[in-house]
Amino acid sequence: MAHIDDIIDNFSVLDEWDDRYRYLIELGRELPPLAAAAYTDANKVQGCTSQVWLDTKVQPDGAGGPMLTFAGDSDAHIVRGLIAVLFAIYSGNSARDILAVDAIILFERMGLREHLTPQRSNGFRSMVERIRADARAALAVATV
Repeated sequence: MAHIDDIIDNFSVLDEWDDRYRYLIELGRELPPLAAAAYTDANKVQGCTSQVWLDTKVQPDGAGGPMLTFAGDSDAHIVRGLIAVLFAIYSGNSARDILAVDAIILFERMGLREHLTPQRSNGFRSMVERIRADARAALAVATV
């Protein structure tokens, strides 16, 4: 999976939005397949126009606290690309690090906000909030 800095750099050299959309779609194609058992209502992200599933795995004993990794899928190609961007930002990080990073700022820095429909932007925010909620829950369990 691409690192978020590489994704941002690649976005900056693509002048046309059609090229950026194609790049997003390619990032989504690189996502590993989501396990069939993960297509559950509990993993479905509410607030997305497209169908989106996020499966969170927590390793409770990471050096910096609980570590979270994510798997996901969507029925929309561009949304799968947005999922890949989010995983590049968050997956494999500690819950504290996840809560310290504002993906919306990175989203805007890449120029995605003004080039996606309001529904897709809202869906992106819903995915971010879901990931952050999972990080908060992992921290809550770790401090009990």
